Amino acid sequence: MYKHIVKQGETIFSIAMDYRTPVQALLNANHLSIFSRLVPGQAIIIPHLPAKGSIPYTIHISVSRRQLTLKKKGNIVHTYPIGVGKIVTATPVGDFIIVNRQPNPGGPFGAMWLSLSKIHYGIHGTNNPSSIGKYVSKGCIRMYNKDVLELASMVPNGTEVFIRP
Repeated sequence: MYKHIVKQGETIFSIAMDYRTPVQALLNANHLSIFSRLVPGQAIIIPHLPAKGSIPYTIHISVSRRQLTLKKKGNIVHTYPIGVGKIVTATPVGDFIIVNRQPNPGGPFGAMWLSLSKIHYGIHGTNNPSSIGKYVSKGCIRMYNKDVLELASMVPNGTEVFIRP
């Protein structure tokens, strides 16, 4: 099972939201009560996700190059152009994982939505292909629909996503 390391200011409720997991499931998996206090550095088991490092694929995103690189066991499989967040709604930098997915989510999200372990952020398709390669989103990573479908067909939930400036 995947282990999240608690950061300053996080609560069991914020962690549950980030991983789209019921609070009670986190409490049960970690033998905690609703009154338990979390401390930075503490490991929290996320019960529905595989252990870190157990998936051969990783996703590496360069915001400045507007590029997503898919690797398998450290070797580049494919590189895709992406659209990223505007200055005022920048794409978050950090280490995340794919926690769930939704085909055909509707609206501007194109053919697929891959939720990241940061609430409201994901990798998704687009209904505006001319936005790829630009700083245009509200922080999400936009891909051409054919590219996000190809990516989603290869990477399972639990895949690590590393976003760098």
